[in-house]
Amino acid sequence: MKHKKSGMSLKTKALLIVLFIPVAVTVFTLTAIIWASINNTDLLKKSAALFDNQNEIPVEYIPVYMEAADAYGIPWTLLAAHHRIETRFSTMDPLLSPVGAEGHMQFMPCTFVGWTYPGCTGLGKGDIPESDKTNPEVIDKYGGYGVDANGDGIADPYDIEDAMFSAAKYLANSGAAKGEYEKAIFNYNRSEKYVEDVLWFFTKFEESRKEIEASHEKR
Repeated sequence: MKHKKSGMSLKTKALLIVLFIPVAVTVFTLTAIIWASINNTDLLKKSAALFDNQNEIPVEYIPVYMEAADAYGIPWTLLAAHHRIETRFSTMDPLLSPVGAEGHMQFMPCTFVGWTYPGCTGLGKGDIPESDKTNPEVIDKYGGYGVDANGDGIADPYDIEDAMFSAAKYLANSGAAKGEYEKAIFNYNRSEKYVEDVLWFFTKFEESRKEIEASHEKR
């Protein structure tokens, strides 16, 4: 009796080859892209430059950081670090988080207006009319951290000056004015990872602070 040869039929082999071709093409394409990137120094430089730009303090914000920090007795580099983490120096679009944090420094409405405002519970999104949300008198009444820094009668988290002064006030009251930076950062956003991230940039900016200030004074 003859034994049938075991193995795949020609039809099965052909099907496997057809299925394998797209995978092989994809792998080859990705390998080519990676290889080209490795050998394209210009591309690597552009990628590195993009990363560096996201980590460098934009010069236009430095005077605002300094003024706000000086008003509340905290390091301006701490504000810069928070700004970098919160909105990547205001490059996020929109400046509104999924949970309702608003503006350049991502304030929850109830923190900005005050947690004693009626309906302020939970994460602090609240149900606050826009007219109350930016009203300095309402904010003062309910003990919020919103500040009308430029004196236009509105405390607006989407205004860079108002946002920075509000953040400086919050951080100062949370311990930063006493040098309790970790405590203040944690109070701003209760996450150990957040504290680590802000401290990393704070340390980085502090290392170059004198150089930045000297450059700023020459302008």
